[in-house]
Amino acid sequence: MSNNPNKIVVPVDFGDQSHIALEQALHVAKVINGEITLLYVIETGGLLGRFANPLQDEGLKKEINSKMEELITSIDKKDGIKMESVIAYGSVYDKIAEIAEMLNARFIVMGTNGGKGKIRRRFIGSNALRVVRESKVPVITIKGKAHREGCKNIVLPLDLTKETREKVAKAIEFAKLYNSDIRIASVLFTTDEFIVNRLTRQLSQVKSFVEKAGVRCTAEIIKGIKGEESLGQIIIDYTNKVEGDLIMIMTQQEQDITDLFVGSAAQDIINRSDVPVLSIVPSPKKNLAEFLPY
Repeated sequence: MSNNPNKIVVPVDFGDQSHIALEQALHVAKVINGEITLLYVIETGGLLGRFANPLQDEGLKKEINSKMEELITSIDKKDGIKMESVIAYGSVYDKIAEIAEMLNARFIVMGTNGGKGKIRRRFIGSNALRVVRESKVPVITIKGKAHREGCKNIVLPLDLTKETREKVAKAIEFAKLYNSDIRIASVLFTTDEFIVNRLTRQLSQVKSFVEKAGVRCTAEIIKGIKGEESLGQIIIDYTNKVEGDLIMIMTQQEQDITDLFVGSAAQDIINRSDVPVLSIVPSPKKNLAEFLPY
């Protein structure tokens, strides 16, 4: 394995959605001069595969290797992107997070629907959400069927939490890679004047900071009505309205953590959005005042 700092891990199950995820990973790899590691996990009862017998289910392993080779043969010459494959044994979401961290990967890119047939569906539902929650590496989840190659608009949902600062810094970094516009959106379910004014000031400060960093930016407050649409659906509707190509979220920005270990709005967006979602777990807490002057 090479020492390229821009490795992208793509969990595959050879279904349509993992092919679409790989397509998007290739687009990202082209922009960051990255390499792709295809990863298939053979489940072994949650023992992380460390004590699994590598000779078990030899027929399945042979089929997976063959399919991996087919994928690499058909793609690895395109744009000069280097690809390799890894088969791991263990719990799906644990192994994806573990391999990505071991490789010091820059991103995990994975589909949220799986394939059918002899090689069973694996990277769906709770596995995708658990990878998002467990991974220390940013995860891009892909649900939709058609995605543009570039990234013209990044949708950045913001609230009044302190993780806002870190999320803005990450959005600027990504926008500069793609020459994207950042579309900031904050959803309010209240008319409380103090909260409205505070959020309005924050959006203005963030917008100014993003523009000073050389990135085009818009900022908008969206009024929600309690009991009608969820926060996640409002963000998805806004993303569709502005033709967003990527939604960037922090996965621990909410207090109401669900049994799938992902905040309810984040989970809603990941499950429902046909636009790719970049999920970032906040770094260990430190003084983030250096990033933004507010």
